[in-house]
Amino acid sequence: MPLVPTGELVTRAAAARAAVAAFNVITLEHIEAVITGAEAAGSPVVLQVSENAVKFRYGRLLPLARAAVTAAERAAVPVGLHLDHVQSDDLLRQAADAGFGSVMYDAARLSYADNLAATRAAADWAHAQGLWIEAELGEIGGKDGRPPLDAHAPGARTDPDRARDFVAGTGVDALAVAIGSAHAMTSRTAVLDHALLTRLSAALDVPLVLHGSSGVPDGQLVAAVGEGIAKVNVGTALNVAMTGAIRDFLAARPEAVDSRAYLGVGREAMAREVRRIIGVLSRTDGH
Repeated sequence: MPLVPTGELVTRAAAARAAVAAFNVITLEHIEAVITGAEAAGSPVVLQVSENAVKFRYGRLLPLARAAVTAAERAAVPVGLHLDHVQSDDLLRQAADAGFGSVMYDAARLSYADNLAATRAAADWAHAQGLWIEAELGEIGGKDGRPPLDAHAPGARTDPDRARDFVAGTGVDALAVAIGSAHAMTSRTAVLDHALLTRLSAALDVPLVLHGSSGVPDGQLVAAVGEGIAKVNVGTALNVAMTGAIRDFLAARPEAVDSRAYLGVGREAMAREVRRIIGVLSRTDGH
């Protein structure tokens, strides 16, 4: 089926007090695994290509984007395509022509004033292209080698009053909030600040996004969706599943050289994890 705008999927989920799962993809195997898992779950899904993934692909956006579009158009479930954690304005301006329906513009590393100004400019451009735009306020940590901040450190959490002003001042369509998760966690030990999330949900009239969800235990994910998270980003969990399956395969078959064999095992492991995570997210409030 045709690509479905990410904004449509997220808005629909938010209205139902549910969440859409958004998975970061790096290879064609990731793309195929996400779609296979979503089809098995009978659920819409978002494919996300991050700026770091583009850097890994020699700085070229189109090869992976074209693969994602082609696979999505042949999927049996609605699929959105999202350009994630964009810091480069040059990359941002490639989004629409590459088939993306949405972008996450990441200026969270800047001061509040500079973040607001840069995000406002990005949002104005994105909306002129018909793109839905997400931004981040607070410091989720763990991205680009940055360690997660202490949960009580200044700036580590998103302040509801500042978030309200930020959304009004930038015009973004969704906000990624810092409530205790961190990027690149390989253990599921994050502790979310559910009281803060409830306050953020009450303060804002745009959908909320949870980054760093690979490190969040199932029960806390379920609670977070019930408290207002409408888009759940997952990346590291797929890499853990893929790498573990390939490592086990090669350990048992040291003579193996055909990459299709071990990549296939890794793809299957990722697809199972996609289906599992979507199942977890569907457990909130009867959705």
